[in-house]
Amino acid sequence: MATYDLLLTGGTVHTPGGPVVADVGVRDGRIVAIGARGDAGRTIDCAGLDILPGVIDTQVHFREPGLVHKEDLATGSEAAVMGGVVAVFEMPNTKPNTDSAEAIEDKLTRARGRMWCDHAFYVGATNHNARDLAELERLPGTAGVKIFMGASTGDLLVSEDARLAEVLASGHRRVAIHAEDEDRMNARAGERVEGDPSSHPVWRDDESALLATTRILRLARAARRRIHVLHVTTPAELELLGQNKDIATCEVTPQHLTLAGEEAYPRIGTLAQMNPPIRSGAHRDGLWYWLNQGVPDVIGSDHAPHTLEEKSKQYPASPSGMPGVQTLLPLLLDHVAHGRLTLQRVIELTSAGAQRIFGLTGKGRIAAGYDADFTIVDLKKRWTIEERWLRSRAGWSPFTGMELTGKPIGTIVRGQVAMWEDQLGEAPQGAPIRFETTGFPGGRR
Repeated sequence: MATYDLLLTGGTVHTPGGPVVADVGVRDGRIVAIGARGDAGRTIDCAGLDILPGVIDTQVHFREPGLVHKEDLATGSEAAVMGGVVAVFEMPNTKPNTDSAEAIEDKLTRARGRMWCDHAFYVGATNHNARDLAELERLPGTAGVKIFMGASTGDLLVSEDARLAEVLASGHRRVAIHAEDEDRMNARAGERVEGDPSSHPVWRDDESALLATTRILRLARAARRRIHVLHVTTPAELELLGQNKDIATCEVTPQHLTLAGEEAYPRIGTLAQMNPPIRSGAHRDGLWYWLNQGVPDVIGSDHAPHTLEEKSKQYPASPSGMPGVQTLLPLLLDHVAHGRLTLQRVIELTSAGAQRIFGLTGKGRIAAGYDADFTIVDLKKRWTIEERWLRSRAGWSPFTGMELTGKPIGTIVRGQVAMWEDQLGEAPQGAPIRFETTGFPGGRR
């Protein structure tokens, strides 16, 4: 009789072929049998629960080094696994910026023994490191290159076409893009109304986003380089990106699918402030339209925490960004409960999509030989987001007090229980994500 390190019994397992009630056997951190029979060092009863491929959040800001009063790699990853997330891609706008081999190695060293989820770190493109990017993107533990066309400071801002073309010409992997047009936003700075965060989307308007996305698509096509446009907020951009699938993939966030500016800014003020902005209910409805047309490839949280003290500053002195890694999946499950999404589409957007477009090794599906990454959920659980549940150092959420249906019950990372029923596991077991090293899926055409 077979023996396993871990056996998940009685749950509805969401395999590439569809859902099936089966036991799943795990050995040495990998899935070895679906429909397993035998003994195990640990058995978890999953009857009545759904076992999903581990959720991957491909956009988080964990703020370490340099900004650890907001968040660090330990607290951010605690929030991740509490929300059912098994792996994250972390962004480079830390202090110092993550723009060199030394900075990547520093983050990997800091993560060792402290992060609860698996992880990879983006290297930031600058106006000075373009020639190094082809080598930097190949480093172990690196998610690829990130470009800020707007909304960043110092060296991480690359806004001129000539510089952008230079970055795109160096390397092969898919490049992640923050697409807001810096020149237009500078010209429209007078649209900001002091003390009124609802003027944020007036300043950073639809055109600033569409203009940047149009520019980067043109430059990417000229360079024959595939791109991934982050946190898309306008229906017009999604329509355009849908016409350019040979060169571009894209992301939407739960915030932009859930919040509407007409309601959010009067209710929570600067807590709703982020870049690109929370826009109108009509924008939100437009995102849902294109989501249902299949255009977005992934959903990422853009977890970007600040302290309440910082967020309490009068707009526009208040910083942009909100926590989100812990609420990403709960919000999506609630949308499933209300018929806006199917569970299969959630799986595509939170695990299979990330694997497909970034070339992750051993993640993104429940199949023999893959990492034993599972997000176990109770689709019928009715509950309310409370501050005491939140694990981010920021300690707040724009969704506090929201009643939801559907909750993550367990997070298993390579066969190790990182969270079960709101309790963390014994110790952090996160490790660097592995990527395919030949052919660079999603890279040059």
